[in-house]
Amino acid sequence: MTELPSNTVPPPSVLDAFGVEGTPVPLDGGRGRSVRVGGFVFKPADGTEEEVEWAASVFERLAPGGGFRVPAPLRAADGQSVVEGWTACEFLDGEPGPRGRWSDVISAGRAFHAALRKLPRPGFLARRTHPWAVADRVAWGEEETEVAAGLAGPLSALLELRRPVEQASQLVHGDLTGNVLFAAGEEPAVIDFSPYWRPPLFAEAVVVADGLLWFDPPPGLLVGGGGHPDWRQMLVCALIFRLVAHSELVGPSGQARADEAARYVRATGVVRHRLADA
Repeated sequence: MTELPSNTVPPPSVLDAFGVEGTPVPLDGGRGRSVRVGGFVFKPADGTEEEVEWAASVFERLAPGGGFRVPAPLRAADGQSVVEGWTACEFLDGEPGPRGRWSDVISAGRAFHAALRKLPRPGFLARRTHPWAVADRVAWGEEETEVAAGLAGPLSALLELRRPVEQASQLVHGDLTGNVLFAAGEEPAVIDFSPYWRPPLFAEAVVVADGLLWFDPPPGLLVGGGGHPDWRQMLVCALIFRLVAHSELVGPSGQARADEAARYVRATGVVRHRLADA
């Protein structure tokens, strides 16, 4: 077996703290940072310990059933969710969507968001500065930013298409596309919670935007939104969200690859035509 880089494997002290034994095995997805050890998944903690602890407490309170399942967080012997920068949860078997399961991914997201509807907004959301948090605020007109060369054109076009919408916000998972697992005889598993305070329809639009950018989605997917009048505006915001996040990762003074810039030009053109037909 190929030895894994030390920075992608939880050290023995972390496994001991969580009471887990076994050999780490790398997992697909998770930006290449997740490993399976026995019946658990370990990965470096995303965000602050406050955010990780909050997410663990949310998943612990979600009742089973209702159209989705979530992995149970694993706590160390002292009750902490983060040990030496590592977090862990139950391993759930299943194949990730979305190919062939677009509508199932969206349905699982709707069930998940229904279960979150009454939860309050956590304070850390306003303090986050990572690329996706910046992109979220730009998408909703709460912040402005410069983008990498090659992306200014499609961003300008999307900003021209954007119009104000009034919808109630709540906790949503802002990255459902590759984070819903499907296993025979089991409800879909929602993993890697990426919390945002936005309308649930926006989370659905992010899934569709991902389809436009990186997949070959079925023709009916773009319609989406259950016929909601704000659906196309949600698509505009979702594309801005993905574009700005990509730019933040490249760096505002950097250069987006031509093929990546072309994705946003193409997707923006599709949404513009949809708006023109509305």
